[in-house]
Amino acid sequence: MQIEITTLDKASAGNAELPDELFGARPRPDIMARVVHWQLAKRRAGTHSTKGLSEVQGTTKKPYRQKGTGNARQGSLRAPQFRGGGVVHGPVPHSHEYSLNKKVRRLGLISALSQKQADGKLVVLDSIAGVAKTAELAKKFKALGWRSALIVDGAVDDQFLLASRNIPGIDVLPTVGANVYDILRHDVLAITTAGVEGLKLRLNGAHAASDGDVGSNDDAVAEVDAASVASAPSVIPAEAGTHDASIPPSEGMTEGFAGTTEGAEASAAPEGDAA
Repeated sequence: MQIEITTLDKASAGNAELPDELFGARPRPDIMARVVHWQLAKRRAGTHSTKGLSEVQGTTKKPYRQKGTGNARQGSLRAPQFRGGGVVHGPVPHSHEYSLNKKVRRLGLISALSQKQADGKLVVLDSIAGVAKTAELAKKFKALGWRSALIVDGAVDDQFLLASRNIPGIDVLPTVGANVYDILRHDVLAITTAGVEGLKLRLNGAHAASDGDVGSNDDAVAEVDAASVASAPSVIPAEAGTHDASIPPSEGMTEGFAGTTEGAEASAAPEGDAA
């Protein structure tokens, strides 16, 4: 599909070709919801915690004797039924992260891009470099009518990033950081021409790798492992009772063995005389 390329000055800079399989697919709200839930669960700290009976501070003495008081038997004042006691089945620190298939994540990102294109909220920019002042950039965004926008570039310019990070509602991400949650929570999605090429390479490359068109990294890892093993010195001890006849023993070893034999014979001789 064809889309007009604009500049930050609201001027036309030609047309760009967007692949239909990435920007013209049928949006899947269910897939986007799954990806957003996965993202939010992954970034949770998981530091919630409560103290149980064994962790809460208090005495360990039995409140009163087991029988003869007329009260219900009690073994500890730190039990949950007492004020200041421990919590039963309370939250413990743990990770909320779970795995999500790569194909599902890829489909979610494609659905988010296609949703913005279908809603008319997708803008292709020529370039975002050259603006270093926050006031100047805020005026450009106001002229464009952007109050909530996510800008995606191939490699974010440092000056543009510094100039835009103090403007409310404006976020800048590189191509590798584009995600479903940030795309959906912003009103406008602005992608530079370099960002479009980066998204093509990221999504098509990942899809080709998953289908087997592009080789995986397993072979490269195996080559590195084999090279490291081949270059590493051998530290495996020889098995007991085995010796390679093609390797002659050193002189020191021969002398040591000879001395040991002579010593053994000398120690055995007196025993023979005594016998």
